[in-house]
Amino acid sequence: MSMERFLSIVEKQRHLMYEEMKEAAELMFNEATDEDLIAQFLIALSKKGETSHEVAALAAVMKSYANDLTPTEARYLDNCGTGGDGVNTFNISTTAAFVLAGAGVRVAKHGNRKISSASGSQDVLDALGIHSDFQISDMQNLLEQQGIAFLFAPAVHPKMKRIGTIRNKIGKTTIFNLVGPLTNPVSLETQFTGINRPDFIMEYASVLRMLGRERAIVVSGAGGMDEASLAGQNEFVFLDHGDLIPFSLTADDVGLEYAPLSAIKGGDAVENAATTRSILGGERGPKFDTVVLNAGIGLFANGHVSTIQEGVKVATESILSGKALAKLDAVVAFSEKIRQKAVIQ
Repeated sequence: MSMERFLSIVEKQRHLMYEEMKEAAELMFNEATDEDLIAQFLIALSKKGETSHEVAALAAVMKSYANDLTPTEARYLDNCGTGGDGVNTFNISTTAAFVLAGAGVRVAKHGNRKISSASGSQDVLDALGIHSDFQISDMQNLLEQQGIAFLFAPAVHPKMKRIGTIRNKIGKTTIFNLVGPLTNPVSLETQFTGINRPDFIMEYASVLRMLGRERAIVVSGAGGMDEASLAGQNEFVFLDHGDLIPFSLTADDVGLEYAPLSAIKGGDAVENAATTRSILGGERGPKFDTVVLNAGIGLFANGHVSTIQEGVKVATESILSGKALAKLDAVVAFSEKIRQKAVIQ
């Protein structure tokens, strides 16, 4: 079928079957397909409302085009959210990734520059001294040496360059926001991800099941966040070896205090990098608590702890022991070494 035909189907509010969406996705990644048609298709999908089959099919095709990254250690976690929540917090999941790694979880975190926020994960990493121009082999070495690496989306998804231009022109969230966290080139057994659509968390968890995750948690946070929040009740679905289990949780349920969203506002990349360093340095407050809440959920999603409450305690210890900050410093040192080597060559 042609892109025009798929556009016509979606504009009539009909959902695409899994195989149809795979075909449409292949057309989107085909350089010969008109960019305006792709943009119209993405906008129409968004207006119709994406389904789990459409998201899973696009994720499968996008991952098939990713650069191969196969570290020797198997049980990795990604804690990247979909973004696009418009809340403009500091970089919670990036900070939590160091906490998870400090606690012994192996983290392969997918990320990108800002598209719909003041500071995307790669923007804050740059400000911390972790550059984005790693080769695939560098990422693999970092994963194996430190148990944590940040996989810069354009480096692992070369086919996404043209799509990125189209997304920037659209300027609004599309199905690619939903698909981003699902296309990690490392074969993940576990995952913790968030979306700012409480109506879609069950479908999103079913996508993770279709993609072969053993354990995963999807959150839609209080106040419209794509991460767990201290500001009220967070809605979750827990995927456990095929079972999809919904539950909800507040800060109080795991021994943390309520705080409004205004307490975790972020700034630009330099401000957010300073926030990450201060949290990992042990500075307590709502931002610290937000990070240990999310890292605690990540620890549970990974099977590293048996409850989220235990996860919060382990995450707190990862920071207060200095292990989380040591992981950040080790990744910065690795990045600097790669950069110096490139200068010499």
